[in-house]
Amino acid sequence: MCADKKFASGRPALAGGESSMGNGGQRLRQLRERLGLSLRDVEMASNAIAERHGDDAYSLSLSRLSEIESKGVLPNIYKVYSLSIIYRIAVTQVLSMYGINTAHAAEDVAVTKSSPTQMVHWSSGDEVRVPVRLDPGFDLRRTTDIGRMVERWGAISFAQLEQLENSRYSFGYIGADDYTMYPLLMPGTFVQIDPKKNRVRQERWRSEYERPIYFVEMRNAYACCWCDLDGDNLVLQPHPLSPTKTRVFAYPQDADIIGQIVGIAMRLEVSGASSAPKPASAERTPAR
Repeated sequence: MCADKKFASGRPALAGGESSMGNGGQRLRQLRERLGLSLRDVEMASNAIAERHGDDAYSLSLSRLSEIESKGVLPNIYKVYSLSIIYRIAVTQVLSMYGINTAHAAEDVAVTKSSPTQMVHWSSGDEVRVPVRLDPGFDLRRTTDIGRMVERWGAISFAQLEQLENSRYSFGYIGADDYTMYPLLMPGTFVQIDPKKNRVRQERWRSEYERPIYFVEMRNAYACCWCDLDGDNLVLQPHPLSPTKTRVFAYPQDADIIGQIVGIAMRLEVSGASSAPKPASAERTPAR
């Protein structure tokens, strides 16, 4: 199979011409920088994927990444897959960065007359799998947005999957090393998030069970915790028995609320009594 192909002037491989292809690399760079990843980080992650599959085609060298981002070089299908895994987005989202909109597939079929009458195997009636396998990059130690981590879904149609996508809820996972809300929420808990409830409620609560818990996105991490507003700062407040310290971020520049936790799936145990963490001191991290 041919390796990455550079744009040939005068013969655009994609609708939209050279600008679409150039913008694709720029969008990938912007996404990488927003995620706080260096070129070396992406190279190392792609090498891990290549090693797992036993195929160097998945690997992205520093020079190749630079050419993709700045010189209009097109990544091959293996590298597109690696980029989607590393950046936690769907392959179709990578394609869309280069001007390929798969939502137009039915319209494109209509203008091609050489194919015989046949079943359309990618129609909305197709079945897919509901969550039985997660992204290989899914790190159990870190709190994350589970909606970005699902790699395989159970037997439902694409039409049904679209309904799930339009659901009012999203989902998160509390990392195995995240004791922010311990012992109220154990590490390893799956949480249901209502994005419509993304404003801090400042009221008097009769108990900790009534106080809203929020899922918060920071520049390069997530948190699941109680929240307070202190002027223009968002205060991420852990449980009093947690070893995690209070954190303060500029709001919404450095931290934003995805939504309120409205449901959980949690195991009522940790690895052992001796592993239970000690409460943190009252020290607060400075606002960034």
